[in-house]
Amino acid sequence: MPASIPRPEYVDRPGPKPYRGSDVQSEETIEAMREAGRVAHLAILEGAKIIAPGVTTDAIDAVIHEFICDNGGYPSTLGYRGFPKSCCTSVNEVICHGIPDLRPLDDGDLIKIDVTVFKNGVHGDNCMTFGCGQLDQASTQLMNRTKQAMDRAIAAVKPGRQLNVIGRVIEAYAQRFGYGVVRDYTGHGVHSAFHSGLVILHYDQPSLTTVMEEGMTFTIEPMLTLGDYHSHVWKDDWTVVTNDFSRCAQFEQTLVVRAHGAEILTAP
Repeated sequence: MPASIPRPEYVDRPGPKPYRGSDVQSEETIEAMREAGRVAHLAILEGAKIIAPGVTTDAIDAVIHEFICDNGGYPSTLGYRGFPKSCCTSVNEVICHGIPDLRPLDDGDLIKIDVTVFKNGVHGDNCMTFGCGQLDQASTQLMNRTKQAMDRAIAAVKPGRQLNVIGRVIEAYAQRFGYGVVRDYTGHGVHSAFHSGLVILHYDQPSLTTVMEEGMTFTIEPMLTLGDYHSHVWKDDWTVVTNDFSRCAQFEQTLVVRAHGAEILTAP
C-alpha cells in the first residue's frame, strides 16, 4: 500500500474499535460515502473484466487492489481482523468471505466479488455475482433472482418503516423459487465504521423493530442458495460454505435512507 493512503483504524490491530455513534449520518459523511462507494463499485467491475476460465481469484484481487489504490482508496478488508486480501472472492458453494488464492476459475463457475473501499474516512461496501464462461440455467436464474431480491428490498426502504420489512420482502421472493436464505450473515450499518452494529436481516424476523430514519446508512446484501442455507466455516476462519455444497449468489449495495426511499451510494 502507498504510504500516502490513509488506513482504517483497525489495520494492524486485532479488531476495530466499537462504534458508539448514531446510525444517522450527516450530509458531509454521506457525500464522502458516495465517493468511497463509487470507487468500490468500479473496482468490482474492473476485477470482473478478467473473469475467464483459467484466471485465478488472486489475479482478480490484484486488479482490484491496484484500481483502489490508483483512486486514492484503501481496500477495507485488507487487515480487517487479519483478513489477508483486498476483496472477497467466493466461488460456487462458498457463501461469503472467500479468500482470493491460486485456484483457477473453471468454465461454469459462479463467483461473488465483494469489495469495500475506505476513502476520506468512510467506507463504501458492495458485492456482485458473475458467471465464468457458460453458466448453467439454474445458476443463471439464481444469480438474476438474487439481484432482484436485493432490488425489491431496496425499493421497500422508507423512513418510518421497521427494518424487518427488508427481510420479509427478500424471503417472500426467494421462497417462490425454493431458494435458501442465508441467516448467519447479514447486512450492516456502514459509514465511518466498516460494521457499525446495526443489523439488517435478510429473512422475516418480526422482532427486528428498529425504525428506519432519514440519513441512516447500511447495506442490503441477500445471499440465496440453490439448496439448504446452513453453513460451516473452513479452518482458515473466514471461508463460509453451504453444508450441502449447493451454490450461492449474493448482491449488495450501500444505501442511505431518504424521504422518498433509498438512495444507492455504491454506484458509478
